[in-house]
Parts: sequence; structure tokens; C-alpha cells
Amino acid sequence: MKHDKLLKEASHIIEPYCIPKGEKFRLKDFEPADTNGIKDKRAAQGLLEDGIACLSHFQEMLYAQDRWALLLIFQAMDAAGKDGAIKHVMCGPGHRAQTGRGPGMPRNWKGPGSRPACTNQHSPVIVPVKSVSTASATRSAGMIGIFNRSYYEEVLVVRVHPTFLRAQKLPDRLVTKHIWEERYEDINAFERYLTRNGVVIRKFFLHVSKEEQKQRFLERLEDSKKNWKFSMADVQERGFWKDYQEAYEEMIQQTATKHAPWYVVPADNKWFTRLVVAGVILDALNELNLSFPDVDKSKRKELAAARASLLAQKD
Repeated sequence: MKHDKLLKEASHIIEPYCIPKGEKFRLKDFEPADTNGIKDKRAAQGLLEDGIACLSHFQEMLYAQDRWALLLIFQAMDAAGKDGAIKHVMCGPGHRAQTGRGPGMPRNWKGPGSRPACTNQHSPVIVPVKSVSTASATRSAGMIGIFNRSYYEEVLVVRVHPTFLRAQKLPDRLVTKHIWEERYEDINAFERYLTRNGVVIRKFFLHVSKEEQKQRFLERLEDSKKNWKFSMADVQERGFWKDYQEAYEEMIQQTATKHAPWYVVPADNKWFTRLVVAGVILDALNELNLSFPDVDKSKRKELAAARASLLAQKD
């Protein structure tokens, strides 16, 4: 499939899930099992493979141009498929993705996200984000960073569990009834700062249903190869489902912006989740009008001299 046709298809697939302004956002308006009319999983897999190949091409240009950076932020309830989406979309031939906690995450939060998503060691394009800070995020031109959970946990798990907030030992006068609004304000300011320094931001909320999450937990219990993924804490967190849904809804309402939009990605069908994630990344990179840099006269002269030197060498 030619790139233009693929990019047009990707834009069509992702459009219903983009939230560039949060004021009117309601989570109930989004169906976790939605597939935007796509029923053929095999065709969707073929489209994903084409998208990954196109993404590889875009990544080459992003790295060569060395002007822009891309930051991908993933948030979701447990078992929504964040790790799988990152692995399947970003781990094609030549890709290397390493995920980690974003800066500002609660120190006492024990959620997943510190292990590599893939192990190919040859790509310079994906920057490991476990060390990404405010400073390094603005100096990673040509790179793609991935936050598998992020500073958004400060308005999610910390809000749902007040004990986490108390554990941060903030001065009493800073913990007011306006603390969540203040944190939204700080997040928006931080993301505006990044975008003004050439970091393109795309944020994903993988929207899984409570019923599907239950089935995935049962699979982890029944499949010995998936036992390692299971934690009793995950089951306990289901007791706070309604609180989390309200926290996610308000988070998107308060932090969805044109320069750093949220994508509410249906997550009950993993194959469709991955297709949407790939489409969003392709669309974001396509908007940058990337190209390989032109080689100037002095560089061409250097290359010609190198070629002549190599040809003159005797093996």
C-alpha cells in the first residue's frame, strides 16, 4: 500500500478518538469494544504491518533531520494492553523501544512499566525514557520517547488513593481544595513548554471495559506463561473502578489540548487498539513534513574523498 493511501486510511481510523479540547468530553460516549466499522482482523493486521513499515521510514527521516522529537504517553487501567501496544507497534525491524515511568510519578506507586518492550539494539531512533527529564526531553531531537504511565499518575492513582498524597509530605498549606486544578495547570504548562521546544506530544488512554479486564486477569491466572503478570493488587484496584473512571474523565477534560491531544483508544480488541496507536503515530509524524537533509557542497566533497580513499585501499 502506497504511503499516501495508508496515511489517509490511518487518519480516517483515528479521527473519532481524538480529543483536542476536553470541555465537552464524556467517557460514557466512548465504547471500549468499538472498531470503527472494521470487522476483518486479518485485513487489520495487514494494515498494521504496512503502517509499521511506513513508521520505520518516518523514523529514519525524523532521526536524520534531527529537529523534532515525539513523546508518546500511555495511561490505562491494568490489563488494558499498554505493553502489548508499545511492543507490537514500536518493535518492528530495526526498532528499539524501552518504556519507563515518566518523571513525577509517585515514588510509592508500584505499577508496571520499567522493563524493555523490545530488545533490538541497533536503532538509535527510540530514546529510553526511564531517564527522560524536563531538560532531556527538550534535547532529544530526532528521538521518540515513550512513557508507559507518566506524571499523569499524580492526578489519577494519587487522587484515588489519598494516602499516596499524604506520603508525599507536602507542606500543609499547599494541599488545598484546589490541588488537582493546580496540578492540571502545571501539566498543561509543562506540555506547552515541551511543544514550544520541538517535542510533539500524543497521549493515549487505552479504554478497556471492566468485563474485558476481568477476562484478561482470569487468563493470567489460568495460563502458566502469564502468571508472572498477575498481582493481587490489580484485583483490589477493581474496587476503585468508578473512582478511576471519574478521575480519567476529569483528567482528559482538563488536559486535552490541540498541541497535546488525548486519544481515547478502544481497548477491548487488542488488534484494533494497536491499529489506532500506529495510526496516531503515523499521523503525527506525517504532519511534520519530514525529509532527509540535503547534503551541502562541502559534505559532498568530503563524501567523494572518502569514496576515493576506500576505492584506493587494497584488501
